[in-house]
Amino acid sequence: MQKKFDISIKYPVILISVVISISGIRWMISPEPWILDQVANEERLAMTFNELFLIDGNDTLAAYLKQIYRFLGLYVFGTGLMLIVFACNKFFREKSFRNKYLFVLGFLLFTNILLAYFWIPSSHFIYIMWGAILLYLISLYNHYRLE
Repeated sequence: MQKKFDISIKYPVILISVVISISGIRWMISPEPWILDQVANEERLAMTFNELFLIDGNDTLAAYLKQIYRFLGLYVFGTGLMLIVFACNKFFREKSFRNKYLFVLGFLLFTNILLAYFWIPSSHFIYIMWGAILLYLISLYNHYRLE
C-alpha cells in the first residue's frame, strides 16, 4: 500500500517540486535571466531587449532586471524546496495535511497558468506548467481514490 501511495500521490508532487526548484536555480544563476523567456518577454515589451537597453537612461536596467530575477529565482527555488520537504515528510501521509497541501499546490499551479496565458501567452513555460498540472491531477485523483 505504501509503494502505491508513493508512486501515485507522492512522486508526481515531488517531480513538480523538483522542476520548480530547478527553475528557480536557473533564474538565480543565469547571467541574463530575462533571456530564458526572451520571445515572450520581448513580445510583451513590444521591442527587443537590445532596443530596450539602448534607450537613454536604461544603462542600469540590465543590472536591475538581474536583481529582480535573482529574487524571483530565490522565491521559486524556496517554494519548490519547501514543497519537496513537506512531500517527503511523515505529515504527507495524513489526509488532512495532504488536503491542504494539494489545495495550495493546485491554487499556485492554476493561477500561474491563468496569469501566463494573460501576460505571456507565447512563453514556453506554459508547456512546463501544463505538465505540472497533469502530474498534480494524477496526485489529486489518486489522493481521493485511495482514501
